[in-house]
Amino acid sequence: MEALSTEHYNVIRSIREHLQACILGKTDEIDMMLTALLAGGHVLLEDVPGTGKTVLVKALARTIQGQFRRIQCNPDLLPTDITGVSIYHPKQEAFIFRPGPVMTNILLADEINRATTKTQSALLESMEERSMTVDGESYELPVPFLLFATQNPIDFEGTYSLPEAQLDRFMIKLGLGYPDAASELRMLQSQQSVHPLEGVEAVTGTQQIREIQERVKQVHMDEAVADYLVNIIRSTRDHASVLLGASPRATIALFQAAKAYAAIKERNYVIPDDIKSLVPYVLGHRILLHTEARINGATVDSVLKGILEQVRVPVRLER
Repeated sequence: MEALSTEHYNVIRSIREHLQACILGKTDEIDMMLTALLAGGHVLLEDVPGTGKTVLVKALARTIQGQFRRIQCNPDLLPTDITGVSIYHPKQEAFIFRPGPVMTNILLADEINRATTKTQSALLESMEERSMTVDGESYELPVPFLLFATQNPIDFEGTYSLPEAQLDRFMIKLGLGYPDAASELRMLQSQQSVHPLEGVEAVTGTQQIREIQERVKQVHMDEAVADYLVNIIRSTRDHASVLLGASPRATIALFQAAKAYAAIKERNYVIPDDIKSLVPYVLGHRILLHTEARINGATVDSVLKGILEQVRVPVRLER
């Protein structure tokens, strides 16, 4: 199978343009969301309320004509509220499965850190296996399936920290942040008559997204670039300030994300700059620092920046 065609690049470009028109001034963040879509990964959106997280996820679902479901997480939420439940029907004398909101293409779990750890764990199987098990029966999820989870970084009361095992299953973690002054002014002008979502149109369908996801796997990564990627991962494990380095799952996630990111840039090969752009988003939430290092002012971002400066970049690649 060949890598992406001109038609595929046109679809990706069109989705990107629709999202950029919906949320102004967030080009890099939109590229990361598209990277997750094309690589089949999940996204953790950590930011304060009101920055456009929900609108952006809804817009993405609309552009690909995908099913969209939303869960408002809270301490009362049960695992079956996510996966679904089997209900006994007397007339049929049988249990009938009623699927939960997880049976969709794009699932938005709002304020995931407000759900209990038991409920959070209900998402683990769907995130990793693309399936769910209810009453001993396994059910395949639609393809594509992406989980976008949001959490508020400043609200501590009534929240449950995501365990490392679940954080590791998110391919990308990002925050939208506040818009700059020019973008915020344009936002006011654009919303005088219509909501941004009203201008978002379907660009493609889920069938073509599945095809693009398969083609992305054929994007070429030179052996030297792959070696560069592995050296970055291994450096996180050997760093003096790092308590827990990036896992082998992180290696695979960065590998898949780099291919998708190259496709967004309309290339059929990966370059070192693709990996550099992705490292903060793919590895930042997977690394834990020693307490002493944090006390001395070290941050995950500063550690990753230092690693990128130290690892030798390959200069000659085969395409």
